[in-house]
Amino acid sequence: MGPLTNYDRLFGLIGYPLSHSFSKKYFSEKFEQESITGACYELFPIPEIEDLSVLLAQHPNLAGLNVTIPYKQAVLPYLDTLSPGAAAVGAVNTIRCTAGKLEGFNTDVIGFETSLRSWLEDARGGWSGMKALVLGTGGAAKAVAFVLDRLGIPFQWVSRTAGPNRLSYRQITSEVLSAHHLLINTTPLGMSPHTGSKPDLPYNALSSAHYLYDLVYNPAVTAFMQAGRHQGATVKNGLEMLHGQAEAAWRIWTTEEHGK
Repeated sequence: MGPLTNYDRLFGLIGYPLSHSFSKKYFSEKFEQESITGACYELFPIPEIEDLSVLLAQHPNLAGLNVTIPYKQAVLPYLDTLSPGAAAVGAVNTIRCTAGKLEGFNTDVIGFETSLRSWLEDARGGWSGMKALVLGTGGAAKAVAFVLDRLGIPFQWVSRTAGPNRLSYRQITSEVLSAHHLLINTTPLGMSPHTGSKPDLPYNALSSAHYLYDLVYNPAVTAFMQAGRHQGATVKNGLEMLHGQAEAAWRIWTTEEHGK
């Protein structure tokens, strides 16, 4: 690879640390497969969000950035505009750089909604009458909640500690599970290399009426999914959502579409 200034369009990922990246592999392969020239995707591990200004000054050919932990919320003050979805969620994972202006989007919203819709339509003909439990309360959980609100699926937050409108895991009884048939894991529990971990739930209370969606995609079948499948539940991982959010980012970077 030549100097990054040799490319007409530079894209990349900011976060810290960046030990591995789905995005770099995905976009590098996309550029090659689709014969996209003059474009490069690079990792930019920045120890502090304040380093973003330096990064932008160093690379005037930056056309777009993905944003990951821990900057999805910290980046907000640096942006000139927010899409409606990003504003509602309060987190950004995609930035478009245009003529010195930074526009923030949340393609987790787009990726999750597209994936959830098609999955539930195929698996049960839709989501009518469903109630959900959202496991975790971080940035990804907020994107999930935004989508559930838009689809009209009532949900309950679940966290390690109880609070206003939030249950703790120890409060999840068989009765609670019988009333909530959609469980969405937004936590990193079960992600490689810690594949043995999973949210602390009474899995023996699950049945074939339950649907478990895990935002984790590595491994392909998480401990959370395995436990649900053992009880007859229908399960899905987050790989399709990941692909969906990446493709949505590409559309935002390369078209006039402003995302959601």
